[in-house]
Amino acid sequence: MAFIKLPTARLILRDFRKNDWEAVHEYGADLEVVRYMPWGPNTEADTKEFIERSLASQREEPRTKFEFAVTLAESGRLIGGAGIRASAPADRGGDMGYCLHPDFWGQGYATEAAAAIVGFGFGKLGLHRVFATCDTGNAASARVLEKVGMRREAHFRRDSIIRGEWRDSYLYAVLEDEWSEAGKGTLR
Repeated sequence: MAFIKLPTARLILRDFRKNDWEAVHEYGADLEVVRYMPWGPNTEADTKEFIERSLASQREEPRTKFEFAVTLAESGRLIGGAGIRASAPADRGGDMGYCLHPDFWGQGYATEAAAAIVGFGFGKLGLHRVFATCDTGNAASARVLEKVGMRREAHFRRDSIIRGEWRDSYLYAVLEDEWSEAGKGTLR
């Protein structure tokens, strides 16, 4: 696939570029941002390695991992990241996630980016099921997943260790036919 851009009403999600690392590091090094994430807070080396892995996945054939910079359509400012990977290709399943700079929390950008990712998974990747997990303490992320049409399918108890502490997580998912019937995720 060529360089990918996914436009939404206020955002453009696009493949990462090498020089994006500083903007990514701005939020990836923030302990509050990564509070519920299994990664971070990032060192500069961690962030540069993430960008290198993202660039390498862009060259894979077939490409199964899609990490996108979330940018403001008007200014081009990078405000976060969102991605999807075909984690169960035989079953046409994929998992998605997102992370935003805290200056852009609570403004609907995460929901807009997540909807674009789910729409890309169904519309461009031909997936049957898209799923995501979130820490049970991350009510804002759970709301985003519900707003994009996902339903909570499971509550996993102490399924991951984040910074030395066992954490619970929720599993959310949506099927392609549910997404289509709801009229969600139309990409321009």
